[in-house]
Amino acid sequence: MDHNGAAVGPLYLFELASSQARYLELRQSTIATNVANANTPGFKARDVEPFNKVLDGMPVRLATTSPSHMQLSAAETDTRKTAKKDSWEVVHSGNSVSLEQEMIKGSDVSRDYSMNSAIVRSFHRMVLSSAKS
Repeated sequence: MDHNGAAVGPLYLFELASSQARYLELRQSTIATNVANANTPGFKARDVEPFNKVLDGMPVRLATTSPSHMQLSAAETDTRKTAKKDSWEVVHSGNSVSLEQEMIKGSDVSRDYSMNSAIVRSFHRMVLSSAKS
């Protein structure tokens, strides 16, 4: 049950996993942009808000009952500049991309995506198993 007393079912878990996968896609794209601009003078590294903050800030969405309803996709979510305290170094050219830091972030995204996929696979097997019985 959620805080409103409504039952939280398997579709909620799949929707949550799908939201995290879109978040990870956006974060990986942002990391790739940072790496691609590692030698661009004045380029400021960007990152996305942590998923738990994104999730906490999400308003409850209404059900889409018509194809004309619009949904906000992860690609339309804005990124933020990396705060100075989050960046390891700023080189003489004003570029704040640290390739080591970006590789660590990329590793985090890979680990989170693997965990997300494993949870969805396990839950899917559990749902199929219960449907067969």
